[in-house]
Amino acid sequence: MHGSLFSLEVNARIPDNLRRLPELAGNLVYSWDRDLRRLFRYLDSDLYDACNGNLKLFLRRIDQHRIDQAAGDPTFLRSYHQVLSAYDGFLSRPLPADLHGCLDPQRDLIAYFCFEFGLHESLPIYSGGLGILAGDHCKAAADLAIPLVAVGLMYHQGYFEQRLDANGGQVEHYLTNDFGTLPLEQVVDADGRPLQVDVPASEGVVRLQVWQGHVGRVRLLLLDSELPENTPHFRAVTHRLYGGGTVNRIRQELVLGIGGVRVLRAMGLAPTVWHLNEGHPAFLGLERWHEFVRAGFDGDTAFELVASSTVFTTHTPVPAGHDVFEWDLVAAELGPYLDSIGLELRQLFDLGGNGDPHKLNMTALALRTSRFRNGVSRVHGGVAAAGSAYVWPDIPAPENPIDHVTNGVHLQTFLALEWVNLFDVRFSAWRSNMANADYWKCIDEISNHQFRSLRHELKSQLFVRLRERLLVQHRRNGLAETTIDRILRLIDAPQRDVLVLGFARRFATYKRATLIFSDRERLARLLNDPDRPVMLVMAGKAHPDDEPGKQLIREIYRLSMEPAFIGKVHLVENYDLALGRLLATGVDVWLNTPEYPLEASGTSGMKAAMNGVVNLSVLDGWWAEGWNGSNGWGIRPHDPSWDQGYRWHQESDDLLEILQTQVIPLYFDRREDGWATMAKASMRSIIPRFNAERMLRDYLARLYCPALRHHRELRADGGALARALTQWKRLVEARWNQVSASVVTVAPTQVEHGAPVELEVRVFLNGLAAEHVCVECLVEPDRQVAADAPLRRYAFAVSSTDEGSGSAAYRLQLTPPYSGLQRYRIRCFPNHPLLNHPFEMGRMLWL
Repeated sequence: MHGSLFSLEVNARIPDNLRRLPELAGNLVYSWDRDLRRLFRYLDSDLYDACNGNLKLFLRRIDQHRIDQAAGDPTFLRSYHQVLSAYDGFLSRPLPADLHGCLDPQRDLIAYFCFEFGLHESLPIYSGGLGILAGDHCKAAADLAIPLVAVGLMYHQGYFEQRLDANGGQVEHYLTNDFGTLPLEQVVDADGRPLQVDVPASEGVVRLQVWQGHVGRVRLLLLDSELPENTPHFRAVTHRLYGGGTVNRIRQELVLGIGGVRVLRAMGLAPTVWHLNEGHPAFLGLERWHEFVRAGFDGDTAFELVASSTVFTTHTPVPAGHDVFEWDLVAAELGPYLDSIGLELRQLFDLGGNGDPHKLNMTALALRTSRFRNGVSRVHGGVAAAGSAYVWPDIPAPENPIDHVTNGVHLQTFLALEWVNLFDVRFSAWRSNMANADYWKCIDEISNHQFRSLRHELKSQLFVRLRERLLVQHRRNGLAETTIDRILRLIDAPQRDVLVLGFARRFATYKRATLIFSDRERLARLLNDPDRPVMLVMAGKAHPDDEPGKQLIREIYRLSMEPAFIGKVHLVENYDLALGRLLATGVDVWLNTPEYPLEASGTSGMKAAMNGVVNLSVLDGWWAEGWNGSNGWGIRPHDPSWDQGYRWHQESDDLLEILQTQVIPLYFDRREDGWATMAKASMRSIIPRFNAERMLRDYLARLYCPALRHHRELRADGGALARALTQWKRLVEARWNQVSASVVTVAPTQVEHGAPVELEVRVFLNGLAAEHVCVECLVEPDRQVAADAPLRRYAFAVSSTDEGSGSAAYRLQLTPPYSGLQRYRIRCFPNHPLLNHPFEMGRMLWL
């Protein structure tokens, strides 16, 4: 046939008694509300699957006859009204009573900036862990009725869809989003016209429009530069996530940070806390600085006010995760903006410097323009503190002002429907006891038989979907049907009990996807035991510019087609939220083998554990906190000071040894059902500690609420305290280098137990007030005898001042806290009651 093929979409008219269906389809609460999704599936299950759960697209394609039938179906109408009632109740729920002392929903607002948001596969503007974590943060805020607005970029092509070719090569396909099918609406001004803001840039201005999504009551604002007024270069800024090179990256960060602030102001929103989720949005501090300068504050005080209400979360210790821009590029791209706000380029580089005066580090900029900072696990908090030592050069890295809040995942999103149904019947109060560890002992009430049956059902669902995906993947690449049969032989044998190992994450070299293949003969023996069959399912994308990561994919694919591994090792293409949920609920064991200490947190293992999957992971990131010895297996990392090759060899040997001697025997030993016991321990211990509600409550208690209080204190009385603190900091910076101290009275080398000792120090203050210099004694025992005993800190008191010499005496009467040999050190540092952290100045003098 000849001629063009034209398309025409006929949209159903929504009956009046179902008029709120579009509202339900437009709120991303559907990404975790199973009853809401079930309502749409009831209308047309096949269409629901064809639309991949995109409810807005579903309503555009639904048959008129079907929706008319539903409008007169009592069963459907009853479900419809139940869903609406629950939805309206969710949107009107109040802030929990225990949070009223921290937040006032009528006054406070948290602005949460991130480069990507992974809420649901129907809104493809995410690539991986950072975005999915941001999505879970928004969902938890919706659950707790926290006043939060999220700000990001609206990518027209988002991140790529991955295809694997016949050689395992990654092929990236970019699909252009159809805005008519996305759960978004364009933001308009008071006159009903599209809201737009301008940001000065290298080619004049870049104009932005705004799209709004809803996550419960949380607003998601996405900035879009695809406007005819913009040059082609600036229209491309919001085309792709993590694409376009360094020039496009700095433009994206300019748009997100500065444009994001301007959009919030244009919409009449006044955040009281500003959260930078990674360093990408750090330019927002410049725009906020300009606002304070225009309000009459001097430049230093303006930065103090900006920082006092800014929270910064760093997510990776890997250098590639920290954007660094050259002087000439920054001058070209930000020059017009800096000129417009009156900030010198040198000032910006001083704020964003980390050693090289001609490079701007966005992490350094975020660190210096915030007062509340955190890593995303206990291990990572320490790594981030060490990596940020250049900001506080005199301070021991473990004492740097960087906290940690360990990540969590949104349980309602990632808990399999089968578990939700079981919990609703057996443990009806589970949703209101998310972080209650005692409550989750109820998991032990599930019989081992019921537990295994449910896990078997989830694995069966995994096999069905895996078969569908692998058939498409391998037939597209032209594999012979006999070869495909060999690949699927275990998946097609549902009567066989197969132990399934899962490994799914971004393919970056430090994540060591090939560690399990280090001894291939031994691995082949483990996988091919006819009495205890084992399967390994792997998935993940490499960054388009990461050639070593792509090589890992090719290597694993090649191995999966070798005779020893075919049908036992599967590499599944296009890892996304949907595939991630499938794997995290359906496999038996979750593998994670990063190079210590480079795994900042990792959240996929949390999702798996919450579904009764057992973790076998290196004790890095979250698992270093989550593992308790009975809820999975931990691979103890070797010290990074050892040779990398040696470490990798030893840790791969540990991995295979644990698989051979512990994991496989426990799974196939049915006599005592130790597997179900361990899997239940995994759920019981991980659910209350690593869910997103616990995470958000930690942010509130340790970062958001302190930031609110600190900023209000400094801003009171027209910012009088902010000005006083700034003046004091200037004085310290000018005079600290000439401050000196000496010990006047030292303790004897030997005393009886319980006897006090007197210490006296004289500090030459160089014009500083005695009360603004703190003198401390640090005492620790002999570490060969008491390796785990805590370091004790004792503060000296000012005993006298001498105006003539400009010095002060500080005394301490100390009863030594330990028996036997102990050591003490004395230090002094600037201190002020308005400092958020005692070592914020980064200045310290050791005697």
